[in-house]
Amino acid sequence: MRKDFQQADFESLVPQQSFDRRAFLVSAAASGIALAAQPVAAQTMIVTPMDGLQGGDTEIQSFDRKIPAYVALPAAAGRYPVVLVCQEIFGVHEHIKDICRRLAKAGYFAIAPELYVRQGDPRKYADIGALLKEVVAKVPDEQVMKDFDACVAYAQAQTRANAGELAITGFCWGGRIVWLYCAHSKQVKAGVAWYGRLVGESTALTPRYPIDIAARLNCPVLGLYGGADQGISQDSVERMRAALKAAGKNSQIHVYDGAPHAFNADYRPSYRKEAAEDGWRRMLAWFGKNL
Repeated sequence: MRKDFQQADFESLVPQQSFDRRAFLVSAAASGIALAAQPVAAQTMIVTPMDGLQGGDTEIQSFDRKIPAYVALPAAAGRYPVVLVCQEIFGVHEHIKDICRRLAKAGYFAIAPELYVRQGDPRKYADIGALLKEVVAKVPDEQVMKDFDACVAYAQAQTRANAGELAITGFCWGGRIVWLYCAHSKQVKAGVAWYGRLVGESTALTPRYPIDIAARLNCPVLGLYGGADQGISQDSVERMRAALKAAGKNSQIHVYDGAPHAFNADYRPSYRKEAAEDGWRRMLAWFGKNL
């Protein structure tokens, strides 16, 4: 059945409210977002209010079940290009929801699905090692591709969404997924991958990495990486650049000298304001150019 977004729909999903820093820190501590390995940096937490937006928690029918998702879009009448937002390893926590609100402020219909819902709840983990082993490592790439396909179908059923203008962005774990989805989907027109892993060991659940599918990209992808990332080597970045060039793909990688992994995560000490703001500008320009 076709489901259209109306203001009343959102009000029935969640209270329309502005988020403040103190509320976020309290909820983060209660839900396990503030993992011991990645403490919240209260002094840098960015909060985007709901003023001029519609949004909230909802559910999307995927191939085998309904999955939770967060949606944000401008309140003003109109049809807006769609941006799929792929979570970090910590799931769709308040920072990822805020990314959706920032995109909505920029004129996009943003959708962030909960991609671990079948494997577990990342908010229940206070130890990052346990989270990786017990939840993240059990998530098949094929499942993630299908869940994003379901998000596209969901957007196509919304009168406020222009799913013909489709982009995807993601961070860390989600950065790798951006590259993969841009090789999987023929509908997506632009991707921006924030510090997503480029190379790795093939497994039954994660058979390919971005380096393996560089020649199969269906749209231009912009990669944003930190020059001081301890988990993503500059060698792998250069290998990916070479693979993109050899394939003749109109994709680019930009490296921020001295920036660590997760430099856009403004709730963590890894946040680097200058790199994050420049990356955001580059992302919006990339979407504007390719959508």
